[in-house]
Amino acid sequence: MAPSANFAGAADAGKPLVLLAQPLFPDLAAVLDGRFSFASAADADAGTAAEARVLLVPALVPVSADLVDRFPALELVVATSAGVDHIDLDACRRRGISVTNAGAAFAADSADYAVGLVVAVLRRVVAAEAYLRRGRWATDGDYPLATKVSGKRVGIVGLGRIGSLVARRLAAFGCVIAYNSRSAKASAPYVGIILPFGAGRGRTLRELAADSDVLVLCCALTEETRRVVDREVMEALGKDGVLVNVSRGGLVDEPELVRCLQEGVLGAAGLDVYENEPAVPPELFGMEDVVLSNHRAVITPESIRGVIDVVAANLDAFFSGRPLLSPLQL
Repeated sequence: MAPSANFAGAADAGKPLVLLAQPLFPDLAAVLDGRFSFASAADADAGTAAEARVLLVPALVPVSADLVDRFPALELVVATSAGVDHIDLDACRRRGISVTNAGAAFAADSADYAVGLVVAVLRRVVAAEAYLRRGRWATDGDYPLATKVSGKRVGIVGLGRIGSLVARRLAAFGCVIAYNSRSAKASAPYVGIILPFGAGRGRTLRELAADSDVLVLCCALTEETRRVVDREVMEALGKDGVLVNVSRGGLVDEPELVRCLQEGVLGAAGLDVYENEPAVPPELFGMEDVVLSNHRAVITPESIRGVIDVVAANLDAFFSGRPLLSPLQL
């Protein structure tokens, strides 16, 4: 989703004003142009800054407290992402500013991708394909056997929209599902370890990891969850265990992840996200037991269309005085 070259026009008094944290990507611009008046948040003059009530944040552009405080009339921040760790939520909370995201638009695609990583890692699909492409099937015989997916014990960290869909999909494989979450999910037919991440977080995740063959990360990145998957959690998951992350790279102690994989403390990993994107630890590139992708879990033509729909709906709702479609609880 590359951004368009320019912001979509100068402020027009006849249309609702929306500040942009960066240029809109073309598909979103095509839908919103003509319905709203846009101005760059970085270049807003005093009059625009005093008037602006909405900030639209394409992609993962940081929204700091300083940026928020530049706009005294600001009432709403609209994110096009599922995660909002790039937005200073404390600053928004302090000012009474609402925040919306596009999580529901990405949930199914993220869940599909997470399951794909689980299958790819356990069945060693990527390594086996590389073996075949190098001509080794004909010269060296069959690639070594990989383990089955069905029946595995899967721990899911965060049973929200994405985590719930991952659980449902893997339950269909006959996997035994358990989860860690801030609160019990009364309708979920899975074993839950319920404690906030900030209180005994290591103990709860170690317990979940120790009882799992696969640990799938689906929770939000916050200061409480940053590097929540540490060496002790990886040791509990064990030498045959698999870590899959489709959420945020900052959930994992990345240097320890590399060491645990190198030392055989952790068996394998499927990673779509990294702590300092687009940088990826180079040690991971040569590991056949690691499947890597470049933060693609959420992106399909269908999810992009869903993001556009939810962003437009939130803007329309705000300016017409209706309830927001996807407000976060701050």
